[in-house]
Amino acid sequence: MTSPNIGVLALQGDVREHVQAIERLGVRAFGVRRSEEVDRCDGLIVPGGESTTMIKLARVFGVLEPIRRGIADGLPVFGTCAGMIMLADRLRDGADGQETFGGLDATVRRNAFGRQVDSFEADLDFTLFDDPVHAVFIRAPWIEEVGPGVDVLASVPIADGPGSGDHPTDRIVAVQQGPMLATSFHPEVDDDLRLHRHFLDIVSEPLETR
Repeated sequence: MTSPNIGVLALQGDVREHVQAIERLGVRAFGVRRSEEVDRCDGLIVPGGESTTMIKLARVFGVLEPIRRGIADGLPVFGTCAGMIMLADRLRDGADGQETFGGLDATVRRNAFGRQVDSFEADLDFTLFDDPVHAVFIRAPWIEEVGPGVDVLASVPIADGPGSGDHPTDRIVAVQQGPMLATSFHPEVDDDLRLHRHFLDIVSEPLETR
């Protein structure tokens, strides 16, 4: 079987870490900055960074619309932290007029964790795996609502914050919708490659089964 071409959006953020994670799994990865590089992708990773900066640069570099078209055509995409924001159809606490690539039927609150507890780490129970995933959250978003086609993979209980009232509320931090995978945290900074391997499995699935 031919090895898939995995692109990492290389406008800003944790590009190198994602490239290294994919290559540790024996698959070639490359930075994406141009529309023709989007066209080469069998799968695309949208890394953490600063979402408002990334979307502006995506337009400047001419990859905004090609990525949107790719998502609409079923391109597998993995968004982490700011990448989750970039994939969301709906934002809360976004910058005025902030655009996204879209495609993920979810409402994401930008910088939701960062306003209260800043960076933190947690071991998360994942529906995909038998053992917990160690997650690093850095000024992270969370998901407040998902559509019917979105599978929730992991959540964390939050005792305070927007919409939680006086009681702990499970905040969604990892989801999958067809060939789209998104996490609030940064799996690329840990040695655990299970989520990157899961994304490669998604990429390898026949288009009709996604």
